[in-house]
Amino acid sequence: MVNVDTVYKTVLYILNKEQRGYITPDEFNRLSVQVQREIFEQYFEELNQQLRVPQNDSEYANRVKNLEERIDIFKKFRLCTGSNPFSFPDDLHKVGTLIFNDKEIETVNRNEYFLINKSPLTQPTTEYPLYVLEGVGYPWAAPSQAYVYPTTITSGVTAYYIKAPTDPRWGYIEDPTLGYYAYDSTKAFALVAARDMVGSITINTSDGVNGGYTGDIASTAGYTTDGYGSGARITVTVAGNTVTAIVVDGAVIGNGFEVGDTITVSQAVIGGTTDLVLTLQPADLFTNTVAYSTDFELHPSEQVNIILNILIYSGVVIRDTSIIQTAAQMVQQNEALEKS
Repeated sequence: MVNVDTVYKTVLYILNKEQRGYITPDEFNRLSVQVQREIFEQYFEELNQQLRVPQNDSEYANRVKNLEERIDIFKKFRLCTGSNPFSFPDDLHKVGTLIFNDKEIETVNRNEYFLINKSPLTQPTTEYPLYVLEGVGYPWAAPSQAYVYPTTITSGVTAYYIKAPTDPRWGYIEDPTLGYYAYDSTKAFALVAARDMVGSITINTSDGVNGGYTGDIASTAGYTTDGYGSGARITVTVAGNTVTAIVVDGAVIGNGFEVGDTITVSQAVIGGTTDLVLTLQPADLFTNTVAYSTDFELHPSEQVNIILNILIYSGVVIRDTSIIQTAAQMVQQNEALEKS
């Protein structure tokens, strides 16, 4: 992670020192999203280039190893939803491997599948399954569905993939009296205070024990998530043996949650024989505010590149070509050193 406050203050310091102008938090946030995406996308092309040239055996200067370390930050795995076709997680960017019963599912194109399926000898089986990627999802036009063959496979498919980086944001609290922006270090993607998330239930119970149940996600026993969110307190209400309300505590909203994360409240908590499962929707997350911050998800070694690239775009915003030229020259020098 690269601290978003450190980057913003450094950019402002450089601009102010040279008396080049000022960029607002909103402008900085927009530029930060663009810069992070550019750097992230460059990893895959750079890795492709480095795999074609000889590497040294040193522990810290192997370029392939260093690039893979930067990409490793974004590697995740999660069960696919649906029952064939399977839907990928919402944060998917690049598909790695699909697994079923500890076996890798081979990927093929649709026309290849038709040819393979013609012969009884090559038809896919549960021992040698195949899948076809189709559909355009979100974000960044990632594939959205996998058609797995044979079609008797309706569950238990796990995706190993590269997730899209979360957009950085410098959150702030505006002081109307002093007229300045104060950095808000509270992390973004908390749950919406006092929101009833009953509409996000994907698996409900039909034989729960009526009553109210309060617990902290990722802390209280029986309140778990498959994501990285934590610290939010919810109260689950069971009436008529089914969950009728899931309300977020207004003072304990946590952080680190993402759209598509699942939150599970065990049947050991609410009674009955079925766990309560809800899948977070955009409306469940407290992001529509100038407060709350999100750091850059890039490797800490990228801090210099982030600052320089933001300065390039800052020159466009401020309309000062000298900023663009100076920052661009420094970026080119860094790239030359990395590739020489």
